[in-house]
Amino acid sequence: MRRLVLSLLALILFPSLASAQKAEDIAKIENYLNNIKTLKASFVQIASNANTSEGELYIAKPNKIRMEYADPVNVTIVGDGNFIVYNDKELDQVTHIDYDDVPASLILANDIKIDGHNIKLVDFYKDAGTTEAVLEYNIKGETSPITLVFNNSPFELKQWKLVDQQGTEINVSLYNYEQDTPLDSSLFKFKEKDNKKSFNRKRG
Repeated sequence: MRRLVLSLLALILFPSLASAQKAEDIAKIENYLNNIKTLKASFVQIASNANTSEGELYIAKPNKIRMEYADPVNVTIVGDGNFIVYNDKELDQVTHIDYDDVPASLILANDIKIDGHNIKLVDFYKDAGTTEAVLEYNIKGETSPITLVFNNSPFELKQWKLVDQQGTEINVSLYNYEQDTPLDSSLFKFKEKDNKKSFNRKRG
């Protein structure tokens, strides 16, 4: 009888404990992302089509981002808060991208709430070293989910994974991480006049 009672208690309590721990972990992710003022890091990007590149990442909240790819990838991505500009210097082309089309823009907001209304949790995993959360915009059906991977100690973003519009899996890993250091505002400004060709792409 005692064993039966303990088994019943385990069935009742353990799911509740697991759910409470998960809610605590999600709150930790929200607080971490919302408290970032600036972020600077080097990155390595690996794609499922075997393309590998590296460069420097800069983020200033809210909604400003710069990804400067090193040679031989002659690309710069700049988000000024209105549009994200994709500048292919080799092709001498500039593309304006709506923030709604970029899953990674999720981490740029100042008030991130993973509550199922705007942003929903699709999947979650945690072990001794890392925490992974798969997040998706509820209202952006054309935007794929993004997986955020955090180091647990110290708790910081170390990687994101997503699938781009061509179906290519993209894995971006961060290192040389610096948070809340002053960044020059000019990093997030793009001078379109320096390029000969310009193309706009916005969602209809």
